Amino acid sequence: MEQIDLRKQCEEVVCAYPPELLRRALSYLYNKETKSSFEIEHVKPSPSRTEKFTGLLEMAEHKDFCEKTLLLDVQNHIVDPRFQDTDYRTSQSYVGQAISYQKQLVYYVCPKPDDLADLMDGLLTLHRTLYEGSVPAIIHAAAVSYGFVFIHPFEDGNGRIHRFLIHNILSLRGAIPRGLMFPVSAAMLKNPDLYDHSLEMFSTPLMRLIEYELDDLGQMTVSGETGHWYRYIDMTAQVEALFDFVKITIENELVEELDFLTNYDKTKQTIQGIVDMPDRLIDLFIQLCLQNNGRLSARKRDSYFKLLTDEELANMEEAVRTGYGR
Repeated sequence: MEQIDLRKQCEEVVCAYPPELLRRALSYLYNKETKSSFEIEHVKPSPSRTEKFTGLLEMAEHKDFCEKTLLLDVQNHIVDPRFQDTDYRTSQSYVGQAISYQKQLVYYVCPKPDDLADLMDGLLTLHRTLYEGSVPAIIHAAAVSYGFVFIHPFEDGNGRIHRFLIHNILSLRGAIPRGLMFPVSAAMLKNPDLYDHSLEMFSTPLMRLIEYELDDLGQMTVSGETGHWYRYIDMTAQVEALFDFVKITIENELVEELDFLTNYDKTKQTIQGIVDMPDRLIDLFIQLCLQNNGRLSARKRDSYFKLLTDEELANMEEAVRTGYGR
């Protein structure tokens, strides 16, 4: 995997499209990454939280966020204001699911609060060491980002920060062409089994080692010393998964978005040749047709496009189906 020049592959993909299209695609790619990162956690963010997370992604190539104060700032930006942290968490966290009344299925036990400062110091030291060394960027990004989510230092937002750090480190290391958004969360969202496997390769064996109790309120108590289990992690599975996700992102997600815009421009031009409508109506027409297998419903036609003749409508629908292979 280290022999694959992923940056070169990425440059070959984007060189096949005009620069103006790439500039337009950026906003779509940022939106796609933001939406996907929240959707992985089944969270529906408010418009303001969406905007804040997109703004952070835009900053990923300009600043090294692997510092405690900056990570806290990121957490404060992406979670509900009521759950913003001012320091590492002070309560025992775990990842689980309620399966019945007062019954939790626990998937993962996070480190004890008392171990967090030491573990995070180690993680940030690891980042600086890898940044100054020659380890490939994807290995660097996988070790730090997965290390972060396994440590789970905050009450909320750990998964989103984990995926944000992938962008941050790959950008800082020059693995992504400058000015390009890389929707790796979209690849994770579309390949949940691969993403879950990359997490479970650490969490499943760990769960055989941790002794814990849950009270009736779901509060967890962990027995014994457990900090060492989180300190020396074999990251092979996580690195391999990130290589796969980056490859999928280049070959599928990036191409899919660029091809969509290319097809959109061609379709729009064809429609304008049939009826010279305002841009907003053409946008609406294409959107409604794509939602309905290339055809405009009678209700939508009556609501928005009653002035079109049957012939014009048929030709415009055919333009959408041809442009998008419907």
